[in-house]
Amino acid sequence: MAAPSTPMSSRESKTRATQRRGAPRRGEAREALMQAALELVASEANFSAISLRRIARQAGVVPTAFYRHFEDLDALGLTLIENTFRSLRQILSDASLSALPLKGLVRYSVELFAHYVRDNRLLFQFVVKERFSGTVAMREAIHNEILLVTDALAADLARFDEFSHISHDDLRTISDLVVNTVITLSERILDVDPDNAEDDALMLRAEKQLRLIFMGVGRWESRPADADTTA
Repeated sequence: MAAPSTPMSSRESKTRATQRRGAPRRGEAREALMQAALELVASEANFSAISLRRIARQAGVVPTAFYRHFEDLDALGLTLIENTFRSLRQILSDASLSALPLKGLVRYSVELFAHYVRDNRLLFQFVVKERFSGTVAMREAIHNEILLVTDALAADLARFDEFSHISHDDLRTISDLVVNTVITLSERILDVDPDNAEDDALMLRAEKQLRLIFMGVGRWESRPADADTTA
């Protein structure tokens, strides 16, 4: 199966965020509609506040053409969310994190994630906004995608000998801490110029947070599910 189409990077689209483009070429209307939605969300409002007609006009297509590609606005938004996280999971899978030495894993992971966020700025701006202020369907979809990333990371961690003493449930809890840390990182990356000194400080802080998590993991002993966990 072919990989999902991903709208253009933030640098390519930044100067076009408020411009109406010409009619897309044959076969490009679907991508044009997705890109138009991202541009409008980045420059104006939450996705739920933008009309189908505005998105179609921004994409350079007539409103009726929208329904050839998406059932409704929710279907468009859910496709954007799916594409964002599918690409992220693919990048993490291709990176083969479990094959890396644990010592270098944290720095590599932070740099890899930061690079992906910057290259897909509009997609992450969309996800960050919709995660808390989107429709129920959008928020639920983002929540489920984050769970998939968390499960994938837990599976990767389970392959490290250093974590062989940690139960699956505990590995998943650790993964949840890591994923939430990097999601917070993505929100800050969107606000910081990569050439600014603040960006270096941001990367170092994220790396330190993850190192602290893994330092605690090294000393953690999993207990049976029925053990007293209040001690």
